[in-house]
Amino acid sequence: MLILTRKLGESIRIGDSIRITVSDVKGKQIRIGIEAPDDIAVHREEVYTIIQEQNRQAACHETITMIQLSEFWKNRTKE
Repeated sequence: MLILTRKLGESIRIGDSIRITVSDVKGKQIRIGIEAPDDIAVHREEVYTIIQEQNRQAACHETITMIQLSEFWKNRTKE
């Protein structure tokens, strides 16, 4: 882990496309601004953890074959 010290208004660059800027400091909290391309997801850690757990749960569900899916749609159109 890289640990850096930044003052209010100073930034950190990650590659060419991500900038993290210290925008406010109040007591033990800081506010940071993150500029990143639209194709890069930026989440708080607790939100990221929930998304990963939901993805794991979704991957565990029973899979369906293309043949089963085709039969399902054929039967639906007959109704």
